[in-house]
Formats: sequence, C-alpha cells, structure tokens
Amino acid sequence: MKQTGKMIFINGKIFTSDRLHPYADCMAVEDGRIAWIGRENKMPEVYRQSVSQHEFTDLRGRRVIPGFVDAHMHPVMLADCRKQITVMPPEIHSIEELVQAVKRQRAVQKPGQWILGWGYDEQSLLEKRSPNRHDLDRGCSDAPVSVMRTCAHIRCVNSAALRLAGIDRNTPDPPGGEIERDENGEPTGVLRESASSLMSPFMPEGNLAQQTANLLELGDHLSSQGITTICDMGNLDDSDNFPVYEAAAAQGFRQRTGVYYMWEFLEKHKDFHIPEERFDRSRRLFAAGLKLIGDGSISGRTAWMDRPYLGTDDEYGISVCGDGLMESAIRFCKEHHCQLSMHAMGGRVIARMTERACREEPWTADGIPYVRIEHVTEPSDESIERAAAHGISYVSQPIFPYAESRSYLKNLGPERIRTCYPYRRILEKGVLTGFSTDAPATFWSDPSDPFPGLKFAVTRTAADGTDCGKDQAIDIETAVILYTRGAAEAAGFRDIGMLIPGYHADFAVLSEDLLTTAPENIDKIRVEETYIDGELIYRNDKK
Repeated sequence: MKQTGKMIFINGKIFTSDRLHPYADCMAVEDGRIAWIGRENKMPEVYRQSVSQHEFTDLRGRRVIPGFVDAHMHPVMLADCRKQITVMPPEIHSIEELVQAVKRQRAVQKPGQWILGWGYDEQSLLEKRSPNRHDLDRGCSDAPVSVMRTCAHIRCVNSAALRLAGIDRNTPDPPGGEIERDENGEPTGVLRESASSLMSPFMPEGNLAQQTANLLELGDHLSSQGITTICDMGNLDDSDNFPVYEAAAAQGFRQRTGVYYMWEFLEKHKDFHIPEERFDRSRRLFAAGLKLIGDGSISGRTAWMDRPYLGTDDEYGISVCGDGLMESAIRFCKEHHCQLSMHAMGGRVIARMTERACREEPWTADGIPYVRIEHVTEPSDESIERAAAHGISYVSQPIFPYAESRSYLKNLGPERIRTCYPYRRILEKGVLTGFSTDAPATFWSDPSDPFPGLKFAVTRTAADGTDCGKDQAIDIETAVILYTRGAAEAAGFRDIGMLIPGYHADFAVLSEDLLTTAPENIDKIRVEETYIDGELIYRNDKK
C-alpha cells in the first residue's frame, strides 16, 4: 500500500542520481512521493515546523541512495532456483560433489520426481568440463535430472530425462541449438541454446501457491539489498509470470515490476495476447513488452561473435533468433506500443539487432526506449553510435566479467577481455544505459547482490584479480546512476530512479558511504534500511 501523510527525513548524506542536483541532506515525503529535497538550511517553513514537532526520521549521517533498479533479472526463476541444488561455491566445487548432491536429493524424493539444479560453470569445476548424462546417472538413474548452466542457455540432463523427451542419436539439432554428441554420435546430455528447450514440455510445472511463496521470500531478500524495482525478463517456457506477481503482491510483495514475455515460446500460440490493462505503466505491476534471444553466452561459447573464440578459426557461436521470429515480435510490439528487449552479447548479433531496430520509427510513448538491447558484451563503434542516434537503450551486467572471468579468459583471452563491456565508451557516445544482474544467470552465490557489479564498474577488476580493461572504468557516482536512474529510464519506468520532487520515495540507507569507500571494499557495503514510497520495508537488525 502507498504510504500516506507527511514524513520528513533529516541529517542524511543523500545522493539523488540527478546530475543537476546530486546532493542533499533532507527530504520531505507526502503520500509516498518526494515533495521537497535539498539542504536543511533551505527547508521550507512548513517542513521545518514538522521537524520542530519531532515528526521526522533522523538518518544519522548515513549515505542514502535511490533504490536499486535491477532492469534485467528473472525473479520467478531465481526464487525457484534458490530451492534447487546450487552448483557453485561454496556448496559445490566439482562434478563429483554434484553427483553426491544429486544422490542426497534423490534419497529424500519420490521415485520418478525431477531433480533440479542450477549455476554450474565448467571453468570453476575441478574437472574443467561440463557435467554429462553419465555423471548425472551416477547420482540418479531412475528419475530425470536437469542442471542448468549459470548462463541459462545450456542444460545438462541425465539419461532418464533424455528418454522422457525422446532425444537420441537420431534427433536432429533444432534451429538455433545443438545437441552435444560423443564420438559415437550419442547425446552426451548437454543441450545448448534452443536444444535446451526440447526439455521444456517435460519439466515439472510450477505450482502457483509454491511459486508465490518463493517469490515472497525472494522479495524480502531483494529488499535487504536495497532493490526496490525489477524487470522480469521471462521464463524458459511459455508460462505467464504475471499471475504469480499478482498473487505475491496481494500477500505483500513490494518491488515495482515490469514483466517481459519470452517470444520464442509464445509466438507459436496463435491465441496469445496480453490484456491491454496490463500495459498500463502507472501500475506497480505492468506488462513491459517482449523478449527475444539473439544468441547465447560468452562463458558458454554460444554468443554470436564477429571474431572467433580463442583457439579456433571458425567458432563464432550460435545465432538463435530467426528473421521470422524477429519480424513477428516487432509487429506485436508496434501494435501494442510496448518495448522489445533483444538479448545480444556478441558483436555480430548486436550489429544485426541494431540494424533491424534502426529501420523503425520509435513506437513507444515519449521517454520510453522502443528497443532495449541486453548484455552488449562486445559492441562495435558503429553499433554503439547507431543505438545512441536512434534512442535504443542498453541494459548490461557488470557482474558477468566480475564473476565469470575464468571462462572469459579461456574463451576470449586476456587482451580481448579488456575490451568487453566498454562502459566508458558507451556512455561517451551517449547511449542510455542501465545496470542489472540477470540473476539467476550469474555465476555468483548471491546473484542479485548489486554491490559486486558496482565494484567491477569502478575497478574493472574481476573477483579473481583479472584486469578487465581499466580504461573503461567509470566513477562510483556514474555507476550508482546506472543502477538507479539509468536502469529505470532504459526499462521505461516512470518517476523511479532519482530522489527528486514528484518521484516515488524509494531509497536505501547504507552501512558505509558508498561514494567515499575505497573501491576494493565496495562489495563489503550492506543495506541497513530500505524504503518504498517513504515506508520502511526493511531494517537490518543483525548489526
């Protein structure tokens, strides 16, 4: 519910994310929105009287920033993944430990019940390879097992799952996908890109009550990280997340949410439609648009590059999105005046998506980018300049190189990794840019945490110390802006992302001063309080 009445916040170190007026120490909130913000010595008399009457909250000199906007994540997936086997440190370091985890899970489940896991990155496993069906069979042979790679573009399944889906040596690779095979032509259980979707019809369907409970639990976790606004970028099947959010909101889920629909799973449904009322962006929960997958991931060697992967002459990745799918998505978004989100990591697919989008006139309301491009790992100067000229926004994830540098080094090499995610160059060219995490598709045990991404953007140093191109580092104030105002504007949220009059009073109070903390310690900062519409929704009581 929206906070009503008048509240005064004093004695804060407030960073507004408004470059014209970046700093303040006091603000007044009325009916959930900021009515005034500035310096205490310039506070209007009407609010000064409230302070004298003790109707105020003392921020006690702490740093305050706008609530984080995670403009690209998969919260329903993340909420469910938190209940699955987590295939990453500190829980699992090797395929053998994964096998044992599968055995333990099988021991407490019914016969034939799916066993699910997520998060592996072969370069961080002791064996330096992906699990395969033979490994998973050792953990469980009488029930289907599915383990999703961290990028969510590659799935490993056991023999029981392959049989269930009817995948064998005679099954052809689907368009935009690959069924990995051994030297005898038999499937190894590793399914890349659209081949992973061959399992979708056989995966266990989500239970609304359980999904709602999981999402409510995740909402509390996001609040503890200062995340007040999110975008749900779709599922790995044709299910609709909107009812899950509606049910969770009725039970107290607080984050503002824009929902995107994964078009590759829905385009084939001729009766698919989104009720018009869902497109109302003044709602706390609204339908934002469609999502297309253009290629894969760098760490999985499936991103569609314009230069080959390290150690090869002809391995460029996979182009996932066909022309017909792209054209139908554009038609739908134009008809409904909603955003089109395009996943594009490699330079070749970024150029392709950008070129096609630039042929169109903007079809969204003023101020909302008609197209947003996701990830944008290795863009050319031409692609960047065209995006800037046509009002196409970028939404990127600094946590990727920070957490997945081992895979990037193996697949691209040390020189090339320093040219990826060129944030300084992108901003200098004038592209509207926002940050996010893509959680759970992030090789990090707490994938929604904003602070490691902020640390990387400022230091351009990965978690393992790898130099990722310090010439592309940005200052901490710019990084915060990209995680608040930039992300909100890139995704088309209204009155979100800045602490200025008329905007929602969504903000986080931090344990340390983010703007002056040594860059190498940014990831140690924690959120002490989170407010939405001026109402305290989280307080860290573990100090």
